[in-house]
Amino acid sequence: MDPLNQYLSKSKEIIDTVEKQAEGIRTAADWFAETILKGRMVHLFGSGHSRIMVEEMWPRYGSFPGFNPIVELSLSFHNLVVGANGQRQAMYLENVPGFAARILRNFDIKQEDTALIISSGGCSVVPVEMAEVFQSKEVKVVAIITKVHSEASTSNRADGKKLGDFADLVLDTGAPAGDAMVKVDNLDTPVSPGSSLGGILLVNSIKAEVAKRLTDAGQPPSVLTAGALVGTKRSAELFESAYDEHARRLAKLYENLGNK
Repeated sequence: MDPLNQYLSKSKEIIDTVEKQAEGIRTAADWFAETILKGRMVHLFGSGHSRIMVEEMWPRYGSFPGFNPIVELSLSFHNLVVGANGQRQAMYLENVPGFAARILRNFDIKQEDTALIISSGGCSVVPVEMAEVFQSKEVKVVAIITKVHSEASTSNRADGKKLGDFADLVLDTGAPAGDAMVKVDNLDTPVSPGSSLGGILLVNSIKAEVAKRLTDAGQPPSVLTAGALVGTKRSAELFESAYDEHARRLAKLYENLGNK
């Protein structure tokens, strides 16, 4: 099979894997909708390329307020590759113990909150500790990992624990171990990863289910929507409404910081 058809074939397998997790996707949506209906936020975190899924969830067209995208640039600013702010530093920092707690020190986290942590291997210290801190605060954690890749990988934590060990619900991207899915003749290592595809399918499936739950509860979300679909005026109104709601929700995460 040529490279193109290899990738498309493997991608269909990923879709099948996501479809088989319908129960877990609906459970995640139940938890997230409950958080949003209570006026709180679903915290999103991913280091490295997992940042893609964070920003896929919010903010972009077809998404809505209720999610707190925690994007730490020192762990995910990759375009320079080498030199200052390069990839070597990011890969080093994502395995620094205690960094997750310092990030979360910026937010007043409540038990009503929920969290979505994405890490394909589930072995880097920061995302694992992020989930651990959330669970210590009695916050439900949903993890997105690549199951076979995580199982084949070694944790960078001293105790060997992985992201799945600190998750109330684990969802699988369906990608293979090593992530890359295509074998090219005379090339000894595969290319073209699949975990981002699986992750994006999972987060958008969850998003759709959350939107239904909010709407059924009488609180339909303000969805970021293109002017090509609803007209320029309506699009602008939706954006302003969504951003204002996000700001109000975010303010609650700061108002009691440091108070005992």
